Amino acid sequence: MSSDQIRDALEYHEWPRPGKLSVELTKPTATARDLSLAYSPGVAEPVRAIAEEPADAYRYTNKGNLVAVISNGTAILGLGDLGGLASKPVMEGKGVLFRHFGGVDVFDIEVDETDVDRFVDTVAAISPTFGGINLEDIAAPACFEIERRLIERCDIPVFHDDQHGTAVTVAAALLNALELQNRSLSDVRIVCVGAGAAGIATLKMLTGLGADPQKIALLDRSGVIHHGREDLSPHKRAFARDTHHRSLADAIDGADVFIGVSAPEMLTPDLLRTMADNPVVFALANPDPEILPSVAHATRDDVIVATGRSDFENQVNNVIGFPFIFRGALDVRATTITDEMKFAAVEAIRDLARLPVPGEVCQAYGGERFAFGPGYILPKPLDPRLLGAVSSAVARAAIDSGVATLPYPAHYPLESLADIRLGAPPRRNEAVAVTA
Repeated sequence: MSSDQIRDALEYHEWPRPGKLSVELTKPTATARDLSLAYSPGVAEPVRAIAEEPADAYRYTNKGNLVAVISNGTAILGLGDLGGLASKPVMEGKGVLFRHFGGVDVFDIEVDETDVDRFVDTVAAISPTFGGINLEDIAAPACFEIERRLIERCDIPVFHDDQHGTAVTVAAALLNALELQNRSLSDVRIVCVGAGAAGIATLKMLTGLGADPQKIALLDRSGVIHHGREDLSPHKRAFARDTHHRSLADAIDGADVFIGVSAPEMLTPDLLRTMADNPVVFALANPDPEILPSVAHATRDDVIVATGRSDFENQVNNVIGFPFIFRGALDVRATTITDEMKFAAVEAIRDLARLPVPGEVCQAYGGERFAFGPGYILPKPLDPRLLGAVSSAVARAAIDSGVATLPYPAHYPLESLADIRLGAPPRRNEAVAVTA
């Protein structure tokens, strides 16, 4: 960033008051009666009710619309292990996105603990406060074990967005890119560079959607992950193959898809030239991708390119997934987030990208016109239709997969994808109401 951009970023976070989130009152406090109801003696009544029936916490407290965004700061964005306190601006930022896009309230929680056992114990102990837990910026492989244990111990959704938010968004984008090229996910050869949380979760998602594991090559810092290596974690070993390929140059020759969640300039023009006809390149390293779109398009005129950046076409951004996945899960009070719910989010996102884009979305992006095609394979984050389309699909999938504890709301305040196709006007976040 330039010195001006650095100054702007720091001033944004400091003024007019430090930070990006605050707590607001939802009940009147103007009279003595108000205060007697808010605290003593009135507060005793919901306490007794919850002690007798724990589910009443959803009736009398903010639990049902409250998500914990939790990190220990061991993998902050592209900055690495800088500790829990340093992760707080990111966790606050995640809270901003939850609230703005999904109408979900957030407490950000930074845990000064890297030991897996103690971290899990800490989060599990505070989990009754929340309706869901979003894990963030926790390094692999610990993140896999942390999430697994917390899912087992908690009766609320636990979701590591670095894994599943990325996987959902990449899957939606890739399926749409392949559709444009009249190709099937099961037929393409995929090379993924980066075997951390995002890379492994993305490949699990893609195989769940039909990708052939034998046509996938996963690479880490030591090269291709193959059965002859003895340095593999269980999560990497799941994608090991019997192959003579050892380098990226070996693996990418003739490949159809490149997915990068690694480092800048990993995909050179020479390597791109060796890929199959009509390649798909997702260069998702931030802020500097594995290959710049301008370089990729100058190298080949048949390539579809996506990055993680908002200043290039086809931004692969988790914000078009996680706020709405949690919104749907909270609205039917799901006890977990299943694969079926993630698959439903994928289909809703990719389906929305195929529909005509409202003028208000184009206006939000400087008047640029968007239409489904090589330069527009995902909805824009500021598309208000995401709220209804993805949330309703996730809520339905939670019910169908048996993890919802509430029925689908009779008058769900969010429009479904079917409503969108019929031209119903999009409703705003202010219309969100949590069923208690």
